[in-house]
Amino acid sequence: AEKPERQFEVYDYDGLEPLINKEDGKVHVVNFWATWCAPCVKELPHFETLNKKYKDQGVEVLLVSLDFPNKYDTKLTPFIEKNKLQSEVVAFDDVDQNRWIPAINEEWSGAIPATIIYDSENRKFYEKSFTLEELETELKPFLTR
Repeated sequence: AEKPERQFEVYDYDGLEPLINKEDGKVHVVNFWATWCAPCVKELPHFETLNKKYKDQGVEVLLVSLDFPNKYDTKLTPFIEKNKLQSEVVAFDDVDQNRWIPAINEEWSGAIPATIIYDSENRKFYEKSFTLEELETELKPFLTR
């Protein structure tokens, strides 16, 4: 069978780091997820809604997949296509968890889903699942600045 075409870049932490620390005047919503994580898959549509609904207000959504590299073609690519994900998706592959987990947030256990909402001045980190309503509640203060 032909390998599906990959629609995402794969980064280690050094590659991901600039993507989660942008200072471009926008509000960034970064969600760490994986296709094998049921609560992640359940909340993913909310991030897609955010991307669509708030794009005009300078909100950018980045979906960082922690899927296993040997599953990119069998799980991640088909998932992106089947769900027609519109947000930017990148895959994160870095074995040095002791380095990157605390680098992303020192309070993070490494469990997913996890979400960062940040702009040039403020950053909030959440190790939890969201409803759309909760997500919008967290986003709103960033939009009124």
